[in-house]
Formats: sequence, structure tokens, C-alpha cells
Amino acid sequence: MAPCPKLLFQARGRLSQLQTKAKFGPSPSGRARQSLCLRDPSPPAGAAASRPAPGGGHDDPGGSACSSSQRDGSGGRPGHPTAGLSVKAPMDMGSSSTEKFYRIPEGKGPHLVGCTDLMTENAVEGSFLRLYYPSCDATDNEEAPWIPDKEYYQGLSDFLNMYRVVGEKLFQYYVGSVTCPAKSNAAFKPGEKYPLLVFSHGLGAFRTIYSAICIEMASQGFVVAAVEHRDESASATYYCKKKCVSEPQEESTSNTEKEWIYYRKLKAGEEERCLRHKQVQQRAQECIKALDLILKINSGEKVMNVLNSNFDWNSLKDSVDTSRIAVMGHSFGGATVIESLSKEIRFRCGIALDAWMLPVGDDIYQNSVQQPLLFINSEKFQWADNILKMKKLGSNDTNKKMITIKGSVHQSFPDFTFVSGEIIGRFFKLKGEIDPNEAIDISNHASLAFLQKHLSLKNDFDKWDSLVDGIGPNVIPGTNIDLSPAEPE
Repeated sequence: MAPCPKLLFQARGRLSQLQTKAKFGPSPSGRARQSLCLRDPSPPAGAAASRPAPGGGHDDPGGSACSSSQRDGSGGRPGHPTAGLSVKAPMDMGSSSTEKFYRIPEGKGPHLVGCTDLMTENAVEGSFLRLYYPSCDATDNEEAPWIPDKEYYQGLSDFLNMYRVVGEKLFQYYVGSVTCPAKSNAAFKPGEKYPLLVFSHGLGAFRTIYSAICIEMASQGFVVAAVEHRDESASATYYCKKKCVSEPQEESTSNTEKEWIYYRKLKAGEEERCLRHKQVQQRAQECIKALDLILKINSGEKVMNVLNSNFDWNSLKDSVDTSRIAVMGHSFGGATVIESLSKEIRFRCGIALDAWMLPVGDDIYQNSVQQPLLFINSEKFQWADNILKMKKLGSNDTNKKMITIKGSVHQSFPDFTFVSGEIIGRFFKLKGEIDPNEAIDISNHASLAFLQKHLSLKNDFDKWDSLVDGIGPNVIPGTNIDLSPAEPE
């Protein structure tokens, strides 16, 4: 159902206000804009703004065993024509007559891809992740939902400083039917040992919105664990807790309910670096905990999934190559990659996509990251101080690389770039000058080449080795940012 004209009018007015607000950057000390989007805080004045797009809502892929409560911390492959996002929505806001199909790109590798959600423990300390994996043919399985619950609409609305009623209607109208090109709870494809990749999302994001990257990696033979962080940096997340005995059960027989956690905004006078550094340490521990969890399952240990799911977790036994493990993330997730590498040697290498370096602790620069690390940056987001921190981390280490994708923006990495029309995409800086599919291909190909080298894989990903050196169309070595010292006035 389309939102009423009054809501669309309110939304347009609110988006205009947000666009104006989003132009204000943080101070040189690193204070981030409280702007819209699934992006991390933007660079200081002079660097381009990045804004996210809203998402859509469905039920959990495997179905949830929980009812809902809240804790608000903020105040188609060949032969498979239905694969991939296929949402029929107006091309741009205000256009109700012109329609266009938007698609999250399918995996280009030899494997079909399935996904399932896993949550352990009825407590906030448990793990929560979406697993993407090579799957068997699953023609009877539906595609997985992209945004799994309406509460994610609410979290996005809060994060964008929009009224929830407006945000929910708007998001439902534009991307409410979005699915991603992975079959929900499809049978795991046995017979091989797959390398493991742990993925960390950005500020205001959550586990499902980097599906284009995660699905491509799974199609190329990786098991990918996309963590949903509970450090109050996600726009929304939840855990399942036991209901009070006194609460009426009514029609539901579930004895648990969802406890929602929303993005926490900075308090008045609060120092952002302290908060983000504390969060990134929790994020790293959650990545390590996800690693431990997958390795337990791989060893045959029984793991209780709090969520209802018909996925057979026993099928993963002895299917993960425990000697080939890497960590990857975008923006705040890029900082999480660095923190995780410094704490966990089992991560043999890392890939940081348009990393935001503010949360990284000073101690990390003192030779705390020994593993190979690839920085893949967008052209429009980065700024000198941020780049200098990356270079400081990788000085005199040939296994630490940096490349920049020409014409790309901060939102060239999450899925929003694929589900927005031209006007919305440009308005929110979800699209750069480069075609979104070409940008994500460059990022994925460079990542695969880097992973092949440093995980000692026996694939043909080395055909993209030149990209890791910044050689090829629409890619440059290092950075496009001028790092020369400012001349005194």
C-alpha cells in the first residue's frame, strides 16, 4: 500500500531538512555528523557527505521464536530466475507512475548461496549473525528477506531523525518487498572445506545490508558470518529473553520475547572518541565470539539456536578450513577489522572497506597488527587525517595495501546503492559517478585476490592481483587525497 499523500509530503520536507543537516561535518577532532544513513561519521569540512538509504521489512528468514519488546538506547543465476532482489518500486520519490526493477547483484561464483540466522543464549552477551554459505540447489526455498523486522525501520527512522510513522511508511513503500539473492535456510553444500570470513557492519547498519558482498564471497566458496553488533552502534538489533511468568501467553506459545536495542546517539558534551573506542573493543570481541561459535559448530559441538529455523547446523561439521580465516568490514566495521586483527591471531588477514579510523586505539599503531591488511577506499569519503592513520598502521609493511575506487562514495559498499533510483541515490549520496555494479565488482575482485594470496587459496582469484596494486580501470594505488603538509598562512 502506498503511503498517503500527507505522509509523502512530510517525508519530502523532512528529507530536505536532513540533506541540509548532513552537510555539517565533525570538527577536526573527529566528532561525527549525526546525519542520516548507514554510514559512519563523515569527514571534516571539505570531504563529501555520505548518507544511507532506508530499508524494508519482513519476518526473519528462519522465523523468530520471540515476541517483541524494546530497549531504546537513543532516546538470478542461470536456471534460477527468481534469485536476487526483484522489487518493483517507483524509480524515485514522488514518482508513482514510473516503475523500475532494482536488484541486489547475485553471486558470480560457481556456488549457489544460502543464508540463515543464528542467535545463541537468551541474553545480550550471546552471538547474533547471519551466515551466508555455498548451498545445494534449493528451488523450493524462498529468497531471504533483506530487512527482517519492522523494528529495523524504526531504528533507521530514529537514526535519520525521522518520525517513526513517516519512516516506516516510506521505507515499506519503497523497499518493503526487497529480498536478497540467497535462499533462506537452503541446505549447506557438503564435500569441501571452505575458508571462513567474519564480516563487521558500519555505524547505524546491521547484519543484512551488506548482502551483495557477503553473497559474492559465499558464491566463490567462503562461509561468511555477518555479525550484528550489540554495542548500540547498530540502528537496531535485539536479543531474545525469557518472558516473565506473569505475562499472558495468549495465542503465542513462545516463552521468549525480543528485547530491542536501538542506536545510541552521543550525549551532550560526550567525547565521541571515548565512546567509539569502547564500542570497537566490544565489536572486536563479538567478531572473535562469532569465530569461536562457527568453529564449535565445525567441530561437531551442538549449538542451541534461539531462533526458529529448519537449517541443519550439523551439516557444517568438518566443512570449515580452520587454517584459512579472515575478517572484513565497512567503515566502523573497518576499524573493527583492525581491532580484531590486533586481538586474534587466528584471523590471518583483514580487509577494511572505507575504514573510519577514529575508534582505533593509539596502542594499535605500535606494531599490534602483524597480519596482512588491505584498505579499499572510496574516492569521495576519505580525508587526510584518516588516511595518515591508515598509512601509520601499514608503514614499511608490503603486506599492507591501499587502493581507491574512482568515482565511488561511502555508500558504494552497502546494498542501498543497488535499491535506489537515480534521484534518491544522488540525493543521499548512495551512488557515485561509477556504476554501482562496477564499483562492487572492483572491491570484491580485489578482496578475493588478496584473500587468495594471504590464505594460500588454490583458486584463480590471482587473475585480479593487479587490482590489489591499484592497477586497472577505475582504481588507483594508494589514495586520491592530498597528504602534503598545509603551507603556513
